[in-house]
Amino acid sequence: MIYAEELQKNPKLYIFLPLYYTLWADSVLTPTEIEVMQKLIKKQRWLKKKEKDWLNQNINPSKAPKPKELKSWKKKIKELDLENLEDLSQIGIALVKRHDSTLEIEKTIINDFQAAELALGLLSKEAGYTFKSGHQTITTEHSKVYNFGIQEMTALLDGNQANLIKKVKTVISDPSFAYKEHESLIAQREQVLQWCKNLADQGFGAWAFPKSANGKDDMEGYFTIMETLSYHDLSMVIKFGVQFGLWGMSVFFLGTDKHHQKYLKDIGSLKLPGCFAMTETGHGSNVRGLETTATYDHNSKTFTIHTPNPEARKEYIGNAAMHGQMATVFAKLIIDGEDYGVNAFIVPLRSPDGKLVKGVKIEDCGRKMGLNGVDNGVIYFHNVEIPKENMLDKFASVNERGEFESPINSDNRRFFTMLGTLVGGRIGIPKSALSATKTGLTIAIRHAEKRKQFGPEGGEEVPIMNYRMHQRRLMPPLATTYALHFALKYLTQRFIKRTEEKAQEIEALAAGLKAYTTSFSTATLQECREACGGKGYLSENRIDTLKNDTDVYTTFEGDNIVLMQLVAKNRLTEFRQEFGDMNMFTIFNYITNQAKTSITEKNPLIIRSTEQTHLLDMDFHLSAFKYRERAILSSAAQRIKRHIDDGMDSFDAFNVVQHHLVNVGQAYIERVVLEEFQKEVMDTNDGDCKDALLQLCQLYALNTIEKNRGWYLEQGYMEGVKTKAIRKEVNQLCWEVRKNALALTDAFDIPESCIAAPIASRD
Repeated sequence: MIYAEELQKNPKLYIFLPLYYTLWADSVLTPTEIEVMQKLIKKQRWLKKKEKDWLNQNINPSKAPKPKELKSWKKKIKELDLENLEDLSQIGIALVKRHDSTLEIEKTIINDFQAAELALGLLSKEAGYTFKSGHQTITTEHSKVYNFGIQEMTALLDGNQANLIKKVKTVISDPSFAYKEHESLIAQREQVLQWCKNLADQGFGAWAFPKSANGKDDMEGYFTIMETLSYHDLSMVIKFGVQFGLWGMSVFFLGTDKHHQKYLKDIGSLKLPGCFAMTETGHGSNVRGLETTATYDHNSKTFTIHTPNPEARKEYIGNAAMHGQMATVFAKLIIDGEDYGVNAFIVPLRSPDGKLVKGVKIEDCGRKMGLNGVDNGVIYFHNVEIPKENMLDKFASVNERGEFESPINSDNRRFFTMLGTLVGGRIGIPKSALSATKTGLTIAIRHAEKRKQFGPEGGEEVPIMNYRMHQRRLMPPLATTYALHFALKYLTQRFIKRTEEKAQEIEALAAGLKAYTTSFSTATLQECREACGGKGYLSENRIDTLKNDTDVYTTFEGDNIVLMQLVAKNRLTEFRQEFGDMNMFTIFNYITNQAKTSITEKNPLIIRSTEQTHLLDMDFHLSAFKYRERAILSSAAQRIKRHIDDGMDSFDAFNVVQHHLVNVGQAYIERVVLEEFQKEVMDTNDGDCKDALLQLCQLYALNTIEKNRGWYLEQGYMEGVKTKAIRKEVNQLCWEVRKNALALTDAFDIPESCIAAPIASRD
């Protein structure tokens, strides 16, 4: 086509060659491209009719050049010295000169060709990169850096638990903990049981138990163990948590010395595997509605545990299907026909050789979306007798006269005090979820650093981590992961140092952080899967396991939506209302106090400010979070009050504003998370780590504000010009944090044997 005798007769025609190659390079000529070229050809008065016809033939979509011909065009062009030739017209002129140095190209012709390039959407100098090599851009030059000491950051993350974390990591890195493909469900469950026995042999199971039970009386250490184990198999973590956390801690916290002496050593060593049987088919979150009964017979000094109907069966109970020998069973205490509410009882399920106790029926829940190493089961009780001493009687008991007695007079306060002692599960679960998220992000970020896709014309492919949208997908979750790490450390300390006066506040905080963290983990692991493309879909790269195993975390220890409403109720009543009482509504003074501050921060100068120093200022971030928290809380309170004033029952009023209550809980938790992250930044002494954490803190804050920009605009707290500037600043922070992304995940110090994903392997 192009290499015809016309070119030999008139070398000036070579000016068209770069344009023709560029248009045909994708094998398609669009109608617009054809029209532009036809106009360009028609406008060239120096062309003869025969030459114009020939050029028009070469833009016929049905007569595309052969691949060999295209390559020859490109080869012809690359023979030139392209160093200072920026656009296609300059390259074309150079071709003309190469074939006839005496020819001159008029300025009008050059202008016509440059105009055609523009009309075709070809960016002048960038079009020339097609024929050059070694083209570098800002995107291609962007790469990983290590702006801080990784060991220093790890030490900062681990804090006073560093030695214990190292010990746990050493154990789970042992070859005996290597991941395996299991031939059956039973084989997987037995492997998980063996791992838990190995952990018990190390003393990890009894860690929080008193020293008299071979423990260390260290609750913080127990949470650390759960958190660190969660870099490994999550079925093992949940099995561990059911045995030593739920079963063991229920005996420890709800029982008295006689129970501790009789059971804790064997629970801590896993000689006595057990269950925590609270949830029923018909009742999950509403524990007070449980229907299983424990009827006391004073003559025989026994309780009879009974499932009165199928809806009252204990469902989804971990350790029940295969291994559990005893269970803490929550049931309504019945004495002489009187219901004394839900209490806890130790009930045998199996003999040590695995035979079911008379009256106990257990069904296997079978395969689940994940956590298939945990043997969940359904338990029915048919008039199972247990001795009087099997009632866990720290908060309530049956005395020698067969009468119910308790040191806590209020039924509600007693019930929620009992449950409040078990709030540790709502600390362990989010810590476990966050560890899984750290693993997922480590895999996705390592992959993004190695995986190359596309690149500038004339340049090499670039790591996908260099692409803005990839940074947008992974950098805000990385920042949030760091934020939640410090927030959960704060929650742990508050739980350990809790007082009775602060118990409900801490319980609400635990509920909120559990809901916020596990929902975040579910969303982030999905993002990690997609960010790894088809590789993320392969089981060998572990993201599928992380996703499936953590999915249930959003409903473990309470459904997240229900928990956020619990948080909101505690916020609405300033934690003075009895836990869970829907009919005691005492928020009116709170409404008045909060309303006074609801409009004090709408400074006209601030709502439009786009100065970078202002947008990155931690005081601005915290003020914005606090304003949102107060305003949403005040608005929800006023809505509920208005409904009640109009005659609506308080139960219905809360139901009508449920979505508002979830926002109350969300805003509160986000404020706490930011506050604790900022404190950590301020308290960090290592300058390089401090700078890296500050960037992450700023990204968490601005990304959260950006996600809620609609609310801020509705409230008049910000104007559009400011929210646009925030979006731009989030983009820039993603660009900056990206440099340290690999180092920031390395600082998690996850054992390589636990990551175990080929796409994340170290070269």
